[in-house]
Amino acid sequence: MRRLLLTMLLALSALSATAAEHWETLPPTPSPIPTTRSGQADANGISIHYAIYGQGTPVILLHGGLANTDYWGNQVPALAAHHTVIVMDSRGHGRSTRDSRAYGYDLMADDVVALMDVLKVPKADIVGWSDGAIIGLDLAMRHPGRVGRIFSFAANTTTSGLKAHVERNPTFAAFIERAGHEYAALSSTPKEYGAFLREIGKMWADQPNWTDVQLKTITAPVLVVDGDHDEAIKREHTEYIAAAIPGAGLLILPNVSHFAFLQDPKMFNYAILHFLGDE
Repeated sequence: MRRLLLTMLLALSALSATAAEHWETLPPTPSPIPTTRSGQADANGISIHYAIYGQGTPVILLHGGLANTDYWGNQVPALAAHHTVIVMDSRGHGRSTRDSRAYGYDLMADDVVALMDVLKVPKADIVGWSDGAIIGLDLAMRHPGRVGRIFSFAANTTTSGLKAHVERNPTFAAFIERAGHEYAALSSTPKEYGAFLREIGKMWADQPNWTDVQLKTITAPVLVVDGDHDEAIKREHTEYIAAAIPGAGLLILPNVSHFAFLQDPKMFNYAILHFLGDE
């Protein structure tokens, strides 16, 4: 019996050693959450897909590049218990369209303001992931009267803040492949993912490139957040952003990566709710 028990423990230990770490996983994209308050808004020259949940002070969730609103499925219920939650597909992403203008963070921040105008939302807190976090900081600099608190997860403010060859990381490569299937299923131009990926890649290569002077103009309360195993963003760059923005906080989430909101939604949601004053 002892020999059998020892053998079982050794086998379990071997399995644990070969199993993927939590931060190496890419959990499934959540299913869309039904709501009667969703649609397409004509704003800033495009059609923006949006959905609204809950009641209370407004919070806008901005997804990362290549993704769509479905990625927030683990966050919406937690936030909707306290807030009016608005999710939107960025231009050219998900169910939103685009025009001939090149992708850029200023343009996508203007899209957010245009949607707020259509929905008659004068001011909102922002929760952003990756490109969405960059857009949140752009809003704080260029549209300060329209935003409250900014939860900025996995942002970069200069291109030098990105790790080299992130597309070769297995988790990030899996995300890029998954995003292609989702683009084909949701987009009005389902066969153009390759061109879309190239154009977003060009934006990533060139933008953003904000100076310390620009970051120091931010007056909104900002929490700069990242996972301790982010595949894309350098840790020292995250720390730099928090130091550059006046009064900003810094939070490094343990055992998660660029996809923390999928890998550990309970921890991620608590961080948001605590920052917004709900926990």
